[in-house]
Amino acid sequence: MEPFVKLTGLVAPLDRTNVNTDEITPARFLKSIKRTGFAEALFANWRFQADGSPNPDFVLNKPRYQGATILVAGDNFGCGSSREHAPWSIREYGFRCLIAPSFADIFYNNCFNNSILPVTLPEETVSQLFKEIEANEGYTLSVDLEAQTITRPDGSALSFELDQFRKQALLKGLDNVGWTLSHNNEIAAYEARRKQDAPWVYIGGAR
Repeated sequence: MEPFVKLTGLVAPLDRTNVNTDEITPARFLKSIKRTGFAEALFANWRFQADGSPNPDFVLNKPRYQGATILVAGDNFGCGSSREHAPWSIREYGFRCLIAPSFADIFYNNCFNNSILPVTLPEETVSQLFKEIEANEGYTLSVDLEAQTITRPDGSALSFELDQFRKQALLKGLDNVGWTLSHNNEIAAYEARRKQDAPWVYIGGAR
């Protein structure tokens, strides 16, 4: 998994609350368990019209937001089902950081396993960001995970809280499986001791 350390990127606004995972990645795209190929699925019901052409009114189709890597969204982002395809689509499209007043718990946890940093900021701060993004084309933010800060174009910094375990895992590019495997030597040592202390637990261990 790609580590997340620092990111300076164009910001796109999605000023909607309660955006659920079926809108992030519609159910018709859940035919694959591979993590790739989901960029076109992201917000497909909103991004595309019935004939498959881009919806010119949807924010991500506007030229000024092409290439955005940071998404600012409304409260309770990622609610609904627990499908991991939702962060897959977000990551494949190019977003590395999400900012919102709150996230659904399962979606929030899935983000960290897919190299996406979800940042929770107060609702009034997010509302102000929406105003600044709208008023300034090419609006960028600089995210520093180590310092836990987001710096605006005017140089002012916003601080955010983050669980330290998740922070270190993201800095090192480790998902849950990767973090476990990073302790392979300790696991092997424990298993060796366990075989000595309780050989009956292992098939053939008492021979």
